Amino acid sequence: MPRVKGGTVTRKRRNRVLKLAKGYYGSKHALFKTAKQQVMKSGQYAYRDRRQKKRDFRKLWIARINAAARLNDISYSRLMHGLKLAGIEVNRKMLADLAVNDAQGFASLAEQAKSALK
Repeated sequence: MPRVKGGTVTRKRRNRVLKLAKGYYGSKHALFKTAKQQVMKSGQYAYRDRRQKKRDFRKLWIARINAAARLNDISYSRLMHGLKLAGIEVNRKMLADLAVNDAQGFASLAEQAKSALK
């Protein structure tokens, strides 16, 4: 059986890693060993941050809703409880969008939440 050299497979694997490392700082985009380490770490960051992005956006929406709610003389928690009692099912993403882009619409929701709390 003839001897098989693995040069083409090795080169293909290394080029694939170096392609993923394109744009990295310093030797991390040029040297295979450091590029491989950084690509692996980048993959870990990407995996973690796909989950963290959901948390970050929820925090942002809550902060925006709270700011708009306080302009309408009600706290965030009382607003959310009032909306639930009033039977208004609007998610936080849409509420935050209303708070930023439609202050009058948000104010009417806040009034309905206040009246449901009484």
